[in-house]
Amino acid sequence: MEQRLHIITGATAVGKTEYALSYAEAHDAEIVSCDASLIYRGMDIGTAKPSLEERARIPHHLIDLNSVSEPYDIVAYVRDAEVAVAEIFARGKSVVVTGGSGFYLKSFFAPVIDVVKVSDAIRAKVTALYEADGLKGLLDKLRVHSVSGTGNLDTKNPRRVSRALERCIASGKDLPTLQAEFAARPEPFADCIKHYILLERDMDNLKQRVARRTELMLKDGLIAEVQTLLLQGLKENPSAASAIGYRETIAFLEGELKRDDLLPLIVQNTLHLVKKQGTWFRTQIRRPDETVNF
Repeated sequence: MEQRLHIITGATAVGKTEYALSYAEAHDAEIVSCDASLIYRGMDIGTAKPSLEERARIPHHLIDLNSVSEPYDIVAYVRDAEVAVAEIFARGKSVVVTGGSGFYLKSFFAPVIDVVKVSDAIRAKVTALYEADGLKGLLDKLRVHSVSGTGNLDTKNPRRVSRALERCIASGKDLPTLQAEFAARPEPFADCIKHYILLERDMDNLKQRVARRTELMLKDGLIAEVQTLLLQGLKENPSAASAIGYRETIAFLEGELKRDDLLPLIVQNTLHLVKKQGTWFRTQIRRPDETVNF
């Protein structure tokens, strides 16, 4: 039996939830979320999490797995996604993957987990080097450990240069070798038939949808939701606490932001995310099999 993986993505507020629901109904599929924030229980309003009614229409997976105080990363996601997809296929169903989190989405097309183990000691050493000598110090040290060059590394990005240096030190290999080994790893879900759908809207329309959605989030109780989550340990988990809508509301609750500035700042940051998502879809994910324009 053919195993079909339907991957549906698009920018925040483009309309992925309803489209994925209708698509899953039409293709005898269950839905696997690839949204990093939907993992957390209680992060409902600020993530526009599918409602209980929507989840009753089609079974959803990888939603509400963790308390907000418990970190969750790409390694855990890949593990959990593989299990969810296998179980859905075992039931004779197709899979609809939907969401807009970059690495989570990319994990269905290419390897995303680094197998090089970097110790805390190496990470601390590289961090100290950056604090002392900046980007130039990182690059000078990287060229010592990778005499054959830096391959396709973005050498203007301190975070990526730091990670590259850590990996070279930990593995004893130069960067081009590490890059080649990573690229040679097998494609995930290689035995599946993949159909990749990109949803798009006119930017003016998308801006209106972002603004309206943010207004509704605040009206529906985003501030109260964040207050509750703070009591549950939200700030103990930087990944969850930095999600758009949550970090701005935390700033308001802690007196760092005026109430009148909350909505426009969430809208502004969401539109910045929309721009980053567009770049990611164009550069990190293969060409879509189908583009749907609303």
